[in-house]
Amino acid sequence: MAQVFTGAAVFDGLRLMPDATLRVENGRVSAPGPGVEVRLQGGILAPGLIDLQVNGGGGRMVDGATTIETLAALCACHARLGATSILPTLITDAPEVTERVVQAGIKAAAQNLPGFLGLHLEGPHLDPRRKGAHDPTLIRPMTEADLARLLRAAALLPSLMVTLAPEAVSPDQITRLAAAGVIVSLGHSDCSHAAAAAAVAAGARAVTHVFNAMSPLGSRAPGLVGAALTLPVHAGLIADGLHVAPETIRIAMAASPKRLFLVSDAMATAGSELTELQLNGRRILRRDGCLRLKDGTLAGADLTLPQAIAVMRGLGTEVEVALAMATSRPADCLGRGGEVGHLLPGRQADMVHLDETGQLRAVWRAGERLL
Repeated sequence: MAQVFTGAAVFDGLRLMPDATLRVENGRVSAPGPGVEVRLQGGILAPGLIDLQVNGGGGRMVDGATTIETLAALCACHARLGATSILPTLITDAPEVTERVVQAGIKAAAQNLPGFLGLHLEGPHLDPRRKGAHDPTLIRPMTEADLARLLRAAALLPSLMVTLAPEAVSPDQITRLAAAGVIVSLGHSDCSHAAAAAAVAAGARAVTHVFNAMSPLGSRAPGLVGAALTLPVHAGLIADGLHVAPETIRIAMAASPKRLFLVSDAMATAGSELTELQLNGRRILRRDGCLRLKDGTLAGADLTLPQAIAVMRGLGTEVEVALAMATSRPADCLGRGGEVGHLLPGRQADMVHLDETGQLRAVWRAGERLL
């Protein structure tokens, strides 16, 4: 039976339409027509949110113990938090751990796991000078064997994003990854603007958590931050008010108003009451709305995408832009805007309902209510 959603504004991924209706039939958005009315009490009906950097949730991490069941639990956890499509993300680890996670991802893809977009491998081919919370003993340059493993993974995963530093790879390796469909994202790097530009010319098309763990914007050395804001790349942003100062976010939005997208950088604490977790044997504490290592280094974020949208709105970002940053923009970064991130006829009916204050009130995946 078709459903007709009424009583809320509808954001289709690009436009906000006040007092619109949306019809869903057989799990997909359909053309206007009859159906059972689902009356919403104001707020906004938007596409299901998309999170391209999810390290964990519900008490679990993407790590050496990851199985398809782990990935299913993460997808379910984050769907209840508003992100109906995610890239589970492995933080720098040993080669055998990476292979185990990739194999779990391949199984998830083969079984069409709901909400699973693919994998994000954040490291290990980074610059140890910009390690952030990554274990420096596991960071290393990319070898031909590493490249071969990534190319095999890319052929079997729906999407594969790889965060790397230009210092740790060659331009030819970037080109070969990009040619295989890998979304090469620059991050954890102390590279110059020129080196970043060369990586983009070779095929990189994104930047990971802009401003964090990278060469800063200087008066005569624009660094990776300058590259992220001036080159034709998408850039993820952790908008929790801690990773990036509000004033800095405003500057970034002015410099690159159409290519920034939101990520949660969520850890095992997301959707749970955990107050601490372990990362490569190191203790991470959850305190005062953030996650930190013992030495005070930020280690992921205690953030959901609805909260990040609310932060952006609080900074004066137009509602359509803030919503696009968590829907159509990350979808476009993956090159999958034809599948997710939009509420258009024929698209899967992954939806969230946000009230007037930005609070998450309901979630649907393929037209089935999850929250």
